Amino acid sequence: MRTFGKWLGRLMLLGAVALIATFIFLPGYVEKGRNAVAPHDPYPVSDAARALHDSMVIGDWHADPLLWNRDLTQQGSYGQVDIPRLQDGNVAIQVFTAVTKSPKGLNYEHNDPDAFDNIKLIAFFQLWPTRTWFSIFERAVYQAEKLKAFEAEGPDNLKIIRTLSDLEEVLKRRAAGEKIVGGILGIEGAHPLEGKIENLDKLEEAGYRLIALQHFFDNELGGTLHSRENNGLTDFGRQVVQEVAKRGMVLDVAHSSTKVVEQVLDMVDIPVVLSHSGIKSNCDTKRNIPDPLMKRIAATGGVIGMGYWQEVTCDYSPDGVAKSIKAAIAVVGEDAVSLGSDFDGSVKTTFDTSELAALTDAMLRAGLTEAQIRKIAGENMLRVLRARLKD
Repeated sequence: MRTFGKWLGRLMLLGAVALIATFIFLPGYVEKGRNAVAPHDPYPVSDAARALHDSMVIGDWHADPLLWNRDLTQQGSYGQVDIPRLQDGNVAIQVFTAVTKSPKGLNYEHNDPDAFDNIKLIAFFQLWPTRTWFSIFERAVYQAEKLKAFEAEGPDNLKIIRTLSDLEEVLKRRAAGEKIVGGILGIEGAHPLEGKIENLDKLEEAGYRLIALQHFFDNELGGTLHSRENNGLTDFGRQVVQEVAKRGMVLDVAHSSTKVVEQVLDMVDIPVVLSHSGIKSNCDTKRNIPDPLMKRIAATGGVIGMGYWQEVTCDYSPDGVAKSIKAAIAVVGEDAVSLGSDFDGSVKTTFDTSELAALTDAMLRAGLTEAQIRKIAGENMLRVLRARLKD
């Protein structure tokens, strides 16, 4: 009996050690595979490209590092975005987007909204607060809290932008030589509302200023691009669109069905953003919506954030991304093209945010003018933010 008890104790100890090791090492292991940068030699950047890059205001409409348990105040050895790397890449404005639900078997063609939610596992194994394990709304609140903690830890390096005055303060400080990054909180899919319009007030209070209606599945607001049905807006979705349009918020139609995009454009008279995508005539995949809809988004005074990964570019090298951007200019015009990396969004890229000068170099070599590159890098984004943010 004593021998049995001794072995049982050893087994329990080994089990505890294995469980602790799982919580410590598994999340990082998973993220390293999900947010990889393809191995490459250092990219050559011309003196002209470097000078242009360092003189620009650069903004990115979409990145998902808040989903992961990295300390964004420290330069990481994996992943694609953190504050030191944003500073190295001369990024002035970064939208930090909260992913709150992701169906098992996720793909671009069709997803079941009732499939097992992968974010439950991420929240559990990353030891997020228990309130986040079964509440999509609480996952959004928690990710906002994470960004606020990073801001508090390094207020000289990060400022969360909630108002137009906050935006102008960041730009003024950067013009004076500071390397501060302005962070904007965004929601990837408005399912954290949990079907309650009053939760929009709570998300706004938490700091969220960009609202994407859908992600990879149909939700209470309407249809996703990644469904066979092409469903439109629900009554609740229409209510949310109207409310977002009234507030100092940006409306994002990334991942929305073509029918939802059409209905949104029929409803509102504000600049609309598609935060991370590509151009269908350049890369004919399910992830890219038809060019005529892109033109309608541009006609609102809005912008298309051009992504950096294979499924939206069909060539995710710096030269391939530059080609995608050039194609976007041909379709929607130079005033409607921005950057929308999708860094840390479970995509593989050929550069991280610290290496953005390689994209500037590629755009110059692709024949874009300096004025066009300045617009794409950040000026177009600033125009939309100034039109939407309030004091």
